[in-house]
Amino acid sequence: MEYATMLLNKVIEQNDVSALARFNITEADMPTEAEKQAYRFIVDYAERNHGDAPSYATVVAEVPGFMDIPQVTDRYEYLAERIKDNSAKLELMRFITGKFTDDFNDGKEGKKLLTDLQSELDRIIINTNTGSKLGTDVKADGDKFLSEYDRRKEGESFRTWKSKFRMIPDYVSSNVYVVYGKSGRGKSVFTLEEAIECAMQGANVLIWAMEMGWYEVLVRIYVSLSARRGLLSTEIEGVNMDAGFNSSDLRAGKLPAEFDVAFRAFIDQLNEFLPGNITVRAVDDDDFYSRNLTALRADIERTKADVVVIDPFYYLDYERNTSKTAGGDAAATSMKLRRIAGQTHTVIFAITQAEETNEEKDDDGNRELALPERRDVKKTKQLLEDAYLLIGVDTDYKQGRGLIGLNKGRDGGEGEQAEILYIPSVGIVQDMPAGAEISTQFAEF
Repeated sequence: MEYATMLLNKVIEQNDVSALARFNITEADMPTEAEKQAYRFIVDYAERNHGDAPSYATVVAEVPGFMDIPQVTDRYEYLAERIKDNSAKLELMRFITGKFTDDFNDGKEGKKLLTDLQSELDRIIINTNTGSKLGTDVKADGDKFLSEYDRRKEGESFRTWKSKFRMIPDYVSSNVYVVYGKSGRGKSVFTLEEAIECAMQGANVLIWAMEMGWYEVLVRIYVSLSARRGLLSTEIEGVNMDAGFNSSDLRAGKLPAEFDVAFRAFIDQLNEFLPGNITVRAVDDDDFYSRNLTALRADIERTKADVVVIDPFYYLDYERNTSKTAGGDAAATSMKLRRIAGQTHTVIFAITQAEETNEEKDDDGNRELALPERRDVKKTKQLLEDAYLLIGVDTDYKQGRGLIGLNKGRDGGEGEQAEILYIPSVGIVQDMPAGAEISTQFAEF
């Protein structure tokens, strides 16, 4: 294979060192030591000489064994493709015959071997992409735009999902939405309500619940869905409201006899009532051992998910910290998650914590609700940067109310907040009823 040498000769002849970067050609793509040395010399020379390439004579003098091939007429695209094709084969062979074989012989679990293999394949595919086309050309790619426009028109590529809450704008596919709040302040409940709302609109929802068991997650889902059906009712300050089965009774398996019958009938009718679907991967699932982004993408593809909930983000198996900086592993994971949202055309909710701050109480001893600020995002600031919308949550079930607010929005709305009715034990998590005077004390729930 002399394609690498041919490309380097073409770069020298045309004084076009930038072609190496344009086509993503790196030193790792050079198959022989002489070609690696020639690559390094050409790049270093250009950096010291205003981007100019060295002459053939200089390269041959500095790099013993480098072959002079004049008048290479093949296009850069062709040469780069051939180089990357060979590089992909070599990288795959090194991995299969090296680390993969060692792990196989050491008895590593088969599923973990497959996950490692998939991660390495993803890396090789990215590294051996020539990048021959740069972005989208406004004038030349009109047909590409019209094709995507028609797909969105038919709902094949671009989807929006309406929020359950008036203040929050539609969720747009291919974006990451970050929900955050202090520990125990309802961020998981809020996000689950939004996920269920999307399922009610026909979305396939995938939930990665990495700190809750599957039974607890389903209790919350069934309580919320039964409230949406209005299977029970409750009176709040003279206002009769739809409610669901009591979560404590469901959790303990002790529904009253008449409610037990109604609940079983409700489960039987889910197919008729729920247009979409919800798949839960929970912390106590025996097969939920790999929690990296490669496994997440595989689950998205298997479930054909439209909406994904990651609860919480910081329980993911982080990507390797190649930057060697503090917090670099979480930052790399956040950036890759953003790419996955775009590549899979999904809405991804990533839940994270806010820093703990001092609390204040009112004259009646109730804790004052206060939304966390942007600077309070915990674990990784990169997640804040990658978020299309940053949603703050603070609730108090004893008071039966909560606050939600937008702390960052690419479509505006930053600083807006709204009070919500918050009685999750019977599935009531919603906007405050218009005109209703709702008490701030619901201790009986």
